[in-house]
Amino acid sequence: MLIYRRLLRLIPLILLILLAVWAWEKFKSFKNPFGDAEPEVSHSVLLQKITSMGKLELVKYNFRDVVESRIKKDFLPDAKVLLIVTGEATGCLDLTKIRVADITEQDSILVVHLPEPEICNFKIDHSKSKVYNTEYAFMDEAKLVDEAFKKAEVQVAQSAREMGILEQTKKSAEQILKPFLETVSRKKVVLKYAMKDKKRELK
Repeated sequence: MLIYRRLLRLIPLILLILLAVWAWEKFKSFKNPFGDAEPEVSHSVLLQKITSMGKLELVKYNFRDVVESRIKKDFLPDAKVLLIVTGEATGCLDLTKIRVADITEQDSILVVHLPEPEICNFKIDHSKSKVYNTEYAFMDEAKLVDEAFKKAEVQVAQSAREMGILEQTKKSAEQILKPFLETVSRKKVVLKYAMKDKKRELK
């Protein structure tokens, strides 16, 4: 009976200790409702939002060109075809290449390391292209036209690079992708193009 009485006396003390522990845990997790809450950035969540965008098309260049295809003849006039060709090239960023390590924080700045821009699509619009002129083509016309279109498609990609489509893709990323990331992360975002396994410093 004496033991039971002592245990009964200890119950209020045990309850008081448990209440104190519970109150301390609540106090540690308490956030001041009047203070400035710091936004929390989960890099894995942000990565998922970025990579879900896949290949982000940012720039499209349209071209109109005159292309000549020729077959040289030894004893006859050269066969040739002249085409008026319409095509397009698209500059994009392959966001699926980004890893968690490519998203870093420096003070209040979120640095996102992006892959180099690329021409993800270039093609000839056959519905807007046409044969302008043929000379001495005869049986070779189909072959000349086919070769001319192949040459024109390669030229579209080359012309796009020469006209600065890759640099324009970076500029468009600043205007389109950067505001999106700043809205998601609620931080100032800096875009960099250096996806290498080495220490990256903000310059």
